[in-house]
Amino acid sequence: MNLLAPIERIGRDPRTGGYRRYVWNDADMELREWFAGEAAARGMAYEEDGNGNQVAWWGFDSHARSTDEGGSALLLGSHLDSVPDGGAYDGPLGVVSAFAAVDRLRADDFTPSRPIAVACFADEEGARFGVACAGSRLAAGTLDPARALALKDRDGLTLAEVLTARGRDPRTLGRSAWLDRVGTFVELHVEQGRSLVHSGDAVGVATAIWPHGRWRLDFEGRADHAGTTPMPDRRDPMPAYAATVVAATRRAYEEGARATFGRVEVEPGGANAIPSRVTAWLDARAADDAVLARMLDAILVDAREAASASRVRVEAAVESASPAVTFDHDLRTRLAAALDAPLLPTGAGHDAGVLSAFVPTAMLFVRNPSGVSHSPDEHADDADCAAGVDALVRTVLELA
Repeated sequence: MNLLAPIERIGRDPRTGGYRRYVWNDADMELREWFAGEAAARGMAYEEDGNGNQVAWWGFDSHARSTDEGGSALLLGSHLDSVPDGGAYDGPLGVVSAFAAVDRLRADDFTPSRPIAVACFADEEGARFGVACAGSRLAAGTLDPARALALKDRDGLTLAEVLTARGRDPRTLGRSAWLDRVGTFVELHVEQGRSLVHSGDAVGVATAIWPHGRWRLDFEGRADHAGTTPMPDRRDPMPAYAATVVAATRRAYEEGARATFGRVEVEPGGANAIPSRVTAWLDARAADDAVLARMLDAILVDAREAASASRVRVEAAVESASPAVTFDHDLRTRLAAALDAPLLPTGAGHDAGVLSAFVPTAMLFVRNPSGVSHSPDEHADDADCAAGVDALVRTVLELA
């Protein structure tokens, strides 16, 4: 897996060992140059769409069908951006493994029967602007460009302003023409869990993605002095937020689901001041849409009751929501048989989940011995990474 070596340092925080590769930041720009260079080194036709997605094509000129025929290309790849202090494998493993599979096939003088493409999707994690899988959603036409351009990062910069500063034209956001050339998408990804550890397999095939989303909760109270304001006179949003966290945790346990508050902002943020506002982001996931909806309804009731008890207001807004995804049955069954790999579900969202509504899509998972992800402790052994490349090679042989 020496392809990971050139990007190992890019965006890595020396204090934590984690990665901070946010869309359109300096690390992301360097990774974009790396991807374009890898495409050029292989003589692959390269393009970047108006949404920031990058695609490298092998055999496009001789094999691509017209839009009317629905496209024939086999798309591989993943993403290179990260969550704050993310691991080295979530996303990049899928990109470098796709390039490695192309190298292996070419070394064997293999000529594909359909075009092969390697993609790097922009802003899969949504760490900067809050919407996960923004690049693939824009490419597929499921995220409104006007809404995307108005999104703001923590510094108050809109996506439109950031794109302009990076020399991109915000007017080019929207559905990507290259998607019409794609007939199948297979995304390889490090497993974010321990199913493969328990089964003893290096590689698995995904069956489905749990429904999930992000909700922003704004608790609004009144700023005041921490030392002079009696407890009964306060309109403090912090206790309401804290009670909501406890309630969401309880609801998730009751439903066998997931509820996480991983980001919170407090205004004005003084240690000796009662805050005027607490803004928190809830990540919620469940095994099916009905369970997720039931849990969310209960959490919002809990939040309103807690806000009322603290004499503050609370408002909730959906930032992104993804329904349950079941991957193409025939494709996943075919790949599981060809790779002799087990089938397993996942609670994590992916670009494959977005594209599955438009083209037959499958996911391959590579074993993660720790089961930890979105953390510097995320890991995959070299032998398992090599097995992932082998699986992609066999996937291309099976499908192309």
